[in-house]
Amino acid sequence: MRGQTATITFTLNAVPCSVEALPDQPLLEILRDTLKITSLKDGCSGQGQCGACVALIDGQPNKTCKVTARRLQGRSVTTLEGVSDNERKLYADAFQAAAGVQCGFCTPGLVLRIKHLTDQAETPTRAEIAEALDGHICRCTGYVKVIDAVDLILAAKRGGDWPQPLQAGGVGASVERFQGAEMTLGTRPFVADIDVPGLLHAVVVLSPHARALVRRIDASRAKALPGVVAVATAEDVPGDRWVGQIFRDWPVFVAEGEETRYVGDVVAAIAADTPRLAREAADLIDVDYEVLEPILDPGEALAEGARQINPRHANLLTDCHIARSDVEAALASSAHVATGTWVTQRIEHLFMEPEAALAVPMPDGRLHLHSQGQGIFEDRKAVAAVLGEPESNLFVELVPTGGGFGGKEDMTVQAQTALMARLTGRPVRLVLSREDSIRLHPKRHPMVMTYTVGCDARGHITAAKIDILGDSGAYASVGDKVLERAAGHACGPYRVPALAIHSRAAYTNNPPCGAMRGFGVNQTSFAMEGAMDALAAKVGVDGWQMRWLNGVRVGDTFSSGQILEKSVGLEKSLLAVKDAYYAAKAAGRAVGIACAVKNSGIGNGAIETGKCRLEVLDAGRVALHIGFTEMGQGLFTIATQCAAEVTGLPSSSFVPQANSRFDIGVGQTTGSRATLLGGRAVIEAAKALKTELDKGLTLADLVGRVYSGDIVIDDTTAPGQLKNGKIKTHTAFGWATQVVILDGSGRVEKVIAAHDVGHAINPKQCEGQVEGAVHMGLGYALSEQLPCKDGMPVSFSLRDIGVLRSIDMPEVEVILVEEHEPEGPFGAKGVGEIGLVPTAGAVASALEAYDGIRRTRLPMVDSPAARALSVGMADNAREDWH
Repeated sequence: MRGQTATITFTLNAVPCSVEALPDQPLLEILRDTLKITSLKDGCSGQGQCGACVALIDGQPNKTCKVTARRLQGRSVTTLEGVSDNERKLYADAFQAAAGVQCGFCTPGLVLRIKHLTDQAETPTRAEIAEALDGHICRCTGYVKVIDAVDLILAAKRGGDWPQPLQAGGVGASVERFQGAEMTLGTRPFVADIDVPGLLHAVVVLSPHARALVRRIDASRAKALPGVVAVATAEDVPGDRWVGQIFRDWPVFVAEGEETRYVGDVVAAIAADTPRLAREAADLIDVDYEVLEPILDPGEALAEGARQINPRHANLLTDCHIARSDVEAALASSAHVATGTWVTQRIEHLFMEPEAALAVPMPDGRLHLHSQGQGIFEDRKAVAAVLGEPESNLFVELVPTGGGFGGKEDMTVQAQTALMARLTGRPVRLVLSREDSIRLHPKRHPMVMTYTVGCDARGHITAAKIDILGDSGAYASVGDKVLERAAGHACGPYRVPALAIHSRAAYTNNPPCGAMRGFGVNQTSFAMEGAMDALAAKVGVDGWQMRWLNGVRVGDTFSSGQILEKSVGLEKSLLAVKDAYYAAKAAGRAVGIACAVKNSGIGNGAIETGKCRLEVLDAGRVALHIGFTEMGQGLFTIATQCAAEVTGLPSSSFVPQANSRFDIGVGQTTGSRATLLGGRAVIEAAKALKTELDKGLTLADLVGRVYSGDIVIDDTTAPGQLKNGKIKTHTAFGWATQVVILDGSGRVEKVIAAHDVGHAINPKQCEGQVEGAVHMGLGYALSEQLPCKDGMPVSFSLRDIGVLRSIDMPEVEVILVEEHEPEGPFGAKGVGEIGLVPTAGAVASALEAYDGIRRTRLPMVDSPAARALSVGMADNAREDWH
């Protein structure tokens, strides 16, 4: 530690404590790095805007990232570690019973705030609870079930019943979340919480320019700093620097003599004895850049003669066409035609846990990689290639991640961390700051979509002509698949006899865009639902009637050409909201409606697998190995429920995990497929175990035995192709209808979300997924954006980015519709993505009913609903390439 330190004396959890600290050193850093108190989390890197680091100081909740050592002398600090065991159990049981914890990263900070709130004499209303939690961000839950947990805590503290979580159960039971109590209390570690002997701390140096020639990298000043152990650049990579999910077009280090392509390109990495030293050394890396003119407009990138942005791929990343019948003739003969251009924005995932990795050399020469990625076997493959080593040299283990939403599919810091461990021979942990996280990982695609949709005099759709252009940024990620998915879902859940869809993705020097919850379907849903409302007005029918007239049923043809043969729950979802929709209209409220469809499984010709291994550990425990990632969606919990349903054993006897002990690589946890594929694999493995149990054997008799479940889905078709004589682009689909009701001032008052989930394996967790998705969908509609200037985000402030706070959330009513999916586990289908697909369209529909303005650009910051929020940027923050 450099600079003049002083001895700071204070009380920590009722015990006197003295530390050496710099006067401006944040309390959060002292607690986590010096005193190893890790229940507090760092989600915003000192902005004071996420609330994950809250502790009680002299009994009052404070964000410890904003409290410096000089203000600490003589104070009393309480963290969750200092709360009594009985009170800790109350908080854990309440959050488990209410299903108020998902990824768990934000929860311990919330709990300290809630402790202070519920210790007061007054009993707050739900609105007052929401106001009290305003300083916190929860990206997963939408706050509904967090407030439910507060109500349970209040009741218990005032002499009422103690919350009773369901500790075990099979399919259909709202079983408590696996390790949910530990997450609530902050005792289940995330990557940044894991400490090992000899640990080094690493940081990366990112390019400040969207496009620049790297003339020279001089690390001499950094290397001379005491405490710096190693500096790595491209020349230190022994294997292949280039990684990528589909195209290997993304270098983990940009070398001297090469161009940077966006402001998240890594030019160097530093490993040092402390995080503070590593950050100080990063400022001493001298890079000589020749700044060059970037291409920031995808239209410009696709123009004839445009400079090639990425050396490994032409500027046109994908060019997808879907056509059926004579669309021009159908439009010409239509009674009504609606035409418009809809524009959507770049979005930051803002998962609360920034990217992190830990690499630990093992005694046998292998490297133990702790990853929070959405596909740990893909991480192993890529890291091994960078190191120039066989995959068998790496043991990779998932540390369940603090939110992902698609943003942790691509490689971020795993390779650099592993390289630093190899170069130093010591354990290395690399944790991104919030700013570096925002700069580095891919975003949601901004898109420009021009729609021309026709219908007959009664409102039946006749044709749709659609053009879509997406900005994929500097690297491919999965951008080609996002625009392919956007095309296949471009007509939404409606019958369209004649169509012509053209979808393109282009490279630019903007931040890369890839997977994000909804995967291109959110954008086209907003456009299609707007066209539906425009046509409804021309026909003279309301929004519900227009969707009822055109919604697909079994036997209809989907946009991609697939004939829907099973499990189409759209009609049921429309009926589920019908009474509420018309009641709101009758009451004079502005009400909007939108429908949605979203595939489960990647499909489009991909061969997909699910793999599970059940390993009997002892007389009461079975390890449940699964290849997909737990990132707050509840996968591990429902996997135990599937195993319990088949075997008859308690779900609590199964210990879910993801690591490379067994060869169970299944690709990325994406496309709402972890339940679909993973659940089926668990069922197969559980059947094998059940066969042994039915012979009268006990777990004690079976210790050491392993039971396998492997499934393969290989019958889907790529766009424009047939297999077995038919088009089947996807295994399963989720269906939904959402209704948005505004109050008299134009603020969103209530959202009703009816979702066909096939079968709810865990109803409360399923509800929580939809509530959290609605929260994200409302932000997408009204406040969230990540505009860039010269390729650099204009703000890294969490409030500017626009994620809704608890005070911004309306009432959310979730209606679970169950239309059995025969290809899903116990009839289930994915629900993680579809929850926010229709939200923006429904909000736009309600706003038009309120003020007569048809809005075609996201976020709708000019609306009364947006102006009522506590977050977001001004309208002029938007980019103008559109």
